[in-house]
Amino acid sequence: MKDKKILIISSEVVPYLPQTEQAINSFQIPRAINEHGGQTRIFMPRYGLINERRHQLHEVIRLSGMNLIINDMDMPLIIKVASIPKERMQVYFIDNEEYFKRRAILHDDKGKIFKDNDERMIFFTKGVIETVKKLNWSPDIIHLHGWFTALFPLYLKSYFVDEPLFIESKIISSIYEPNFEGIISPKFYEKLAFDRIEEQQIKVLKKSGFEELSKLTIANSDGLIMASEKLPKSVVSEIKESNKPYLDFTQSKDEKIYIDFYNNKF
Repeated sequence: MKDKKILIISSEVVPYLPQTEQAINSFQIPRAINEHGGQTRIFMPRYGLINERRHQLHEVIRLSGMNLIINDMDMPLIIKVASIPKERMQVYFIDNEEYFKRRAILHDDKGKIFKDNDERMIFFTKGVIETVKKLNWSPDIIHLHGWFTALFPLYLKSYFVDEPLFIESKIISSIYEPNFEGIISPKFYEKLAFDRIEEQQIKVLKKSGFEELSKLTIANSDGLIMASEKLPKSVVSEIKESNKPYLDFTQSKDEKIYIDFYNNKF
């Protein structure tokens, strides 16, 4: 693990958001990596409910200022950064007024997912990758947490396939139990097709529910982690039948097994 570079990407990380299973893992895993001699960088969205003053976020001018094309629209990318107190961990925040200013995460006050989560996912995916390119930091492993990161393996193997920084990177995806019903968006497929991603690679998202997002993640990842005890049976079967290295929920709670998984499988 010594000097291995691990990029952690998650929609939730403590101490910036409430302590969900995903948010806790997205903090504890990089901390364990650091303790075993690895290097980490963490990326998450900068939601409006994050208190910038209390957490001492500040904009990184040299990384901000780029415009990302999302479904034929120019959307400004703002990058902010903070350090987790008492830990050697730096967190980068992907920000945009249109997508992340609202004081909520992925659901409205009635518990329904936001209608623009498809565009927010595309923006977050492109924003992280473009920022890592600017940092010129080539990760050995990219560890994704949650369905909001489901597009990263796809984009790295299609839209950014010729980017040399990620050629040797291995992708691990932690899949958590679903926290929404129905689909992300009826136009999700069309918005991905705008980026000229081949139909064969995205046809699964013509119906963009949790299981379809999970299938997309599993198909394009190098390793998988069952990060919740209650995953849909179809997702568990898909993971087991993928013939890719994986950890089940019990194994994922054992730090030694986790670190061995990083060291020996990738």
